[in-house]
Amino acid sequence: MRDAGSENDAMTPNEEWGLAGKVAIVTGGGAQGDGIGNGRAAAMLLARGGARVLVVDRDVALAERTVAMIAEEGGEAAAGGYDVTSSDQCAAMVQDAVSRWGRLDCLDNNVGIGSKGSVVEESEANWARVMQVNVDSMFLTCKHAIPAMIRTAGGGSIVNVSSISALRPRGLTAYSVSKGAVIALTKAIAVDHGPQGIRANCVAPGPVYTPMVYGSGMTDQARDTRRQASVLGLEGTGWDIGAAVRFLLSGQARYITGQIVVVDGGATLVGPKRAH
Repeated sequence: MRDAGSENDAMTPNEEWGLAGKVAIVTGGGAQGDGIGNGRAAAMLLARGGARVLVVDRDVALAERTVAMIAEEGGEAAAGGYDVTSSDQCAAMVQDAVSRWGRLDCLDNNVGIGSKGSVVEESEANWARVMQVNVDSMFLTCKHAIPAMIRTAGGGSIVNVSSISALRPRGLTAYSVSKGAVIALTKAIAVDHGPQGIRANCVAPGPVYTPMVYGSGMTDQARDTRRQASVLGLEGTGWDIGAAVRFLLSGQARYITGQIVVVDGGATLVGPKRAH
């Protein structure tokens, strides 16, 4: 059974998004079963807007399920099993998209891992791993995608997924620092490559309910606590993040770059004690 909201949009390519005929790469685009993670939601919504999507996940079977879900709705997508912490793999990923469809217009970076503990408690090895996965991966994908966007499409759009933990640290030091670096990286890309037609923005999710969150188990009480973190009293899902990503990658956001779009139901307005 799919998460609520999966039928909110018609599959017919919608010209108002300015995505018809565009080519997008979505990293971290897989998810367990038919669960809706941030990357899978973004890939499906981009396809609904008419984009052709290369869905990337280190576990290609997860990406293939996303592709199948897109195909069920009449969209066009392909799966790629690439490790985005590898420069060579990122180069191959970009070449894959360009070889299939002749261009590259959009990049949505979703890959990330969590961590807990203060700077004193965190191990050096885990610190390095969190930075590699959460920051280096986005540096490398952008490094290879931007020249391809400029060469094949005359520019493009990038969304890097950060977190409200970058804006409101709460005992997840390595994770918070890595997500803060994602914001700085995004702003630097916006400034450095704006003259070449590249837009770059961040989405900062709050406590959304995704397979990555509930996959290792979550009590009903913990889930409700996360819901109550929203001043709206709503539970966020991958669809909420995907919708923000699609907007920022689309032609509707043509005059927006270097920005952080916080998608958290207002959780950052009320302090960290209400969001765990």
